Amino acid sequence: MYAALWRLLPGPTWLKVAQALVLVALLTWALLAWVFPAVEPHLPFDRITVGD
Repeated sequence: MYAALWRLLPGPTWLKVAQALVLVALLTWALLAWVFPAVEPHLPFDRITVGD
């Protein structure tokens, strides 16, 4: 999968590295902005109990 993505990116190696870093940054931003806030209410992090 990563090799296919690498082949799809245009340009020399330095440009491919820059594009890959930008793609990772955009993916991280999208996850933190939309996906994680949408999933967080369904996670059990607020129902913590300590044994009696």
